[in-house]
Amino acid sequence: MTLLRALSLTATLAIVSGCASFSPYSVSESTLEGYLHDAVNRFDEHQAGANSPLNASLTSADITLGPDGRNVAILDIAGQVSVDAFVARLPVDIALEVEGAPYYDSSERAVYIRDLKLLKSDIQSAFFNGDIAPVSDTMMSFVAQWLETVPVYRLDDTNLGERLLGMVPSDVRVAPGRLEFVMGNGEP
Repeated sequence: MTLLRALSLTATLAIVSGCASFSPYSVSESTLEGYLHDAVNRFDEHQAGANSPLNASLTSADITLGPDGRNVAILDIAGQVSVDAFVARLPVDIALEVEGAPYYDSSERAVYIRDLKLLKSDIQSAFFNGDIAPVSDTMMSFVAQWLETVPVYRLDDTNLGERLLGMVPSDVRVAPGRLEFVMGNGEP
């Protein structure tokens, strides 16, 4: 029985890798936007469970892949970050547009955005309204650290195609409107 399973798996992987050279598996911008929104919700639930004074919510997430044929993703995100300070909650509305390179970590089977560059920023709070250029290094450090630990997409083990894709060395490349998983070295 074990030999039969091994042969079946080998045949399936051969078919998947053969098909992948003709038609790479791809993920659309809207799928990534939904996944990012869910990731922010999970982050906020984790923060609440850890009794953290930090809360975060995402009101919109727009991801543009491959603008002008470049191998980058532009994330246009808006939401609210609030900090429970003493007896008051201090909410801050944030809108950011950042650009970065998608990176596939084969050990995590997840896509992250790295090498971030701040394109636009806006903060609205009771204490400050406007561009965060004066504190952009600090803000970008926080956003970069967050995006390095929170993927914009993770392969789904319940989907047979994605589970098999995660078993072979892969990379991602940016195409207009989608990320394509292609055969590659898959090294982190």
